[in-house]
Amino acid sequence: MMKLLRKHRDWLMIVIAILAIPFVFYFVQRPDYGAIGRDHFARIYDRNVSVLEAQQLARLLSLAQALGMSDFVRTLMSAARTQDDVIINLLVLRHEADRLGLRPNASEIADVVRKLPTFQGESGFDINKFNDFVQNALAPLGLTEDHIEQLVRDQISLNEIQKLLAAGVSLPKSELDENFQRGYDKLYVNVIRFHSGDFDKDVKISDEDVQKYYDAHKAELKSDEKRKVEFVQLTLNEEQKKLVGKERIEALQKLADRATDVTQALLEKDADFKQAAAKFQLPVHETGEFTAAELDPQLKGDPQLGAAAFKLSAQEPHSDAVQVADGFFILHLIGKTEARPLTLEEAKPKIVDALKKTRTRELMSTKGTELVQQLREAKKSSQSLDPVIAKAGVKPEKLPAFSLIDEEAEKSDGNEQKKQSPELLTIKEAVALLNTGDVTDFVPSGTDGLIAILEKREPLGEASSGEKKAAFEKRILENKERIVLIEWLRDRQQAAGLEFKKG
Repeated sequence: MMKLLRKHRDWLMIVIAILAIPFVFYFVQRPDYGAIGRDHFARIYDRNVSVLEAQQLARLLSLAQALGMSDFVRTLMSAARTQDDVIINLLVLRHEADRLGLRPNASEIADVVRKLPTFQGESGFDINKFNDFVQNALAPLGLTEDHIEQLVRDQISLNEIQKLLAAGVSLPKSELDENFQRGYDKLYVNVIRFHSGDFDKDVKISDEDVQKYYDAHKAELKSDEKRKVEFVQLTLNEEQKKLVGKERIEALQKLADRATDVTQALLEKDADFKQAAAKFQLPVHETGEFTAAELDPQLKGDPQLGAAAFKLSAQEPHSDAVQVADGFFILHLIGKTEARPLTLEEAKPKIVDALKKTRTRELMSTKGTELVQQLREAKKSSQSLDPVIAKAGVKPEKLPAFSLIDEEAEKSDGNEQKKQSPELLTIKEAVALLNTGDVTDFVPSGTDGLIAILEKREPLGEASSGEKKAAFEKRILENKERIVLIEWLRDRQQAAGLEFKKG
């Protein structure tokens, strides 16, 4: 089709790294073969979907992410209740597109391909970037430009279905006005904080309390399960760790190939871990006993290693290759200490801690709820809230004015929750529907709690509301359309007779 050029750029190294991740990619964990059988992933539309087909679809979804098809992937993920559902949603989309007769032509597909973010240069579509991607990112993985066209066809079909569904979506002016006002009003809020540390000193736990708790929860009070593993690691050496870009990717890929060879050897009948390691000249390391909460020092470098260790069993004692920052680990289970019931004395510290936390929360919540009631009674009788607050011995804090819609966060590609503290998000949710002078319920916040009082709402000036309101209306409609599309996908999945295979 087009003459393929070989160029190496940083962006290409990134997408190669993304596409080189084995099966898990971004969407599905390794299937539980003991539960679903080795040849079936699910059944849908009266046919079986093999594990191999599921792997291929997961690879395509990872390719879509690398191509910059974020909205397409996000929609399929939003309509998924589980990780496996993302793959099923792609199958549902293709079935429904065919049923509706949606068949994008070559011109439509080419137009979208030219606009994909990964292929953009300073002046728009960059043919060299396209060729580089096909040659250096797709070809080594057995993918072709046909797979790009296939994904673009899926995206166009999804967009067409969304347009069809959007015909029934509307936004009444009254709803728009109310939501816009609440979203952009400047809110002035006072917060009364409750700290657990101020209450736990008053909580006393008796031996009788401990005994009662122990008797009621004896079946749940167990020691931590422990594991002991041996492992091999295929990691970059000190010089290789300094590599960047293409050179680093190539070094990691060589390690990935060796790790795959080792795991394949371990799949053979009666495979011996130490013999397989010796065959590939890999030293075997051994851990001491460790728990899920406190890993062996040799495994503390990456939480995935602990998770992988606790998935091992006598029936499947060998792990897959677990990728870490500088290479791969392969684990083998050599010992397991089952959790056992704790004696009363062994369980006592845990019981005292649990009871103390529970009673502290109860005390704090009780006092907070009482104060809320007193504040609301004062407001109802048009009295000042200050004497009530002073009598309770608490001190309100005046927060800087804020709006429910944070414009600075919006400018950061919608990463609002990353830029605002969890507490502020909690406060925003609590006061969102309040009117001036209203008091929230007592609101738990982490180990502490708070009460918020909406002192004043300051409307957005008319001069600033024109463009913002138009943009707000557009966003609300798009959100409604997305919700309708997500619900449609879920409904179509149910109608497809989806059944994940069970053993």
